Amino acid sequence: MSDIAIETPPVPQRLVSMDAYRGFVMLLMASEGLEIGRVAKLHPDSAIWSFLYYQVSHVEWTGCSLWDMIQPSFSFLVGVATVYSFANRQAKGEPYSRMVWHALWRSLVLIVLGVFLRSDNKPQTYFTFEDTLSQIGLGYTFLFLLAPRKPKVQVLAAGVLLVGYWLAFALTPMPGAGFNYATVGIKPSWEHLQGFAAHWDKNTNFAHYFDTWFLNLFPREKPFAFNGGGYLTLSFIPTLATMILGLLAGGLLKSEKTAGDKIKLLVFAGIGCIIPGILLDRTGICPVVKRIWTPSWTIFSGGYCFLLLAAFYGIIDVKQKRKWAFPLVVVGMNSIAMYVMAHFLPDVISRSLKTNLGQNIFERVGGEFAPILEASCVLFILWCITLWMYRRKLFLKI
Repeated sequence: MSDIAIETPPVPQRLVSMDAYRGFVMLLMASEGLEIGRVAKLHPDSAIWSFLYYQVSHVEWTGCSLWDMIQPSFSFLVGVATVYSFANRQAKGEPYSRMVWHALWRSLVLIVLGVFLRSDNKPQTYFTFEDTLSQIGLGYTFLFLLAPRKPKVQVLAAGVLLVGYWLAFALTPMPGAGFNYATVGIKPSWEHLQGFAAHWDKNTNFAHYFDTWFLNLFPREKPFAFNGGGYLTLSFIPTLATMILGLLAGGLLKSEKTAGDKIKLLVFAGIGCIIPGILLDRTGICPVVKRIWTPSWTIFSGGYCFLLLAAFYGIIDVKQKRKWAFPLVVVGMNSIAMYVMAHFLPDVISRSLKTNLGQNIFERVGGEFAPILEASCVLFILWCITLWMYRRKLFLKI
């Protein structure tokens, strides 16, 4: 592969707001919702607890909660960070061919790491690719190749991905009358999407049929028939579009525009994505479904990502109010480390706390709020580990 001759730019300044936003997202992910759901079940008639429980749970199919915004935010920020990573490597004089090989290596590591985490407590390697890291890895090399392109090219690429993905679902025939939905893990109580929107129903869509072929190419305990949550390998395609939206945001923040103009454009982009996303859902053209990352979900969730980035950027990098964000930055600069620790350490930490402080320590101190207290203590210890790594400049990177 021949090197591309590009004029070496100055090293861009790191965005503290990007690290803070990413830290916020990773703390949400690692918190496991602070076990609010367990306490909410004790207060079934409370509107407040019901609201909190909804926000820390994935919606069953259509719609959106705060918890549903974790993965799109993380993916979006990969795009933002890629803009700065590419510029940093350019500034250091790294050959373009070497950068491409590094992108390929990063893609592979992310895919494998995602499979590795999914295989925990399984009798053999569990080959599925719906994990956040695997989804990012499957699209990352394409994202990197788009990083130096003009915004028009990036927008066109995202548009082609979303329209093409929409067409693939829309043109796939729906199940006929008498179809046995139990064979794809759908209970009789399931509320099916109606009309044209049914093309995006659970486990009877284009990408589900792809997985029943693709995932069975790998060794398994038993043949793959369906994903219980409806998650799909091919969701990496619209996820790539989410990351491209991050590229656009990163390019804007790195541009020479004034801070005020950057914030205005981010807000405009946010509103300009949320409204079409809602309209596509309400008209039945394409429902907003996070679990299968529908094109309307990509647009809708991308809008909120733009708005959140605008808020973090305006407060932290423009207003220079950074002290409050330090706990977030500590995590944001070690997001991969926190992601991995959140998969393996919570149970270990919880058992250790109970062993050394007493098996009923959280019940004695917190009463009915014991699950929230326990989850908060585990999260604090995870944060302390990232603080220790931060102070010793230990950053896990791929």
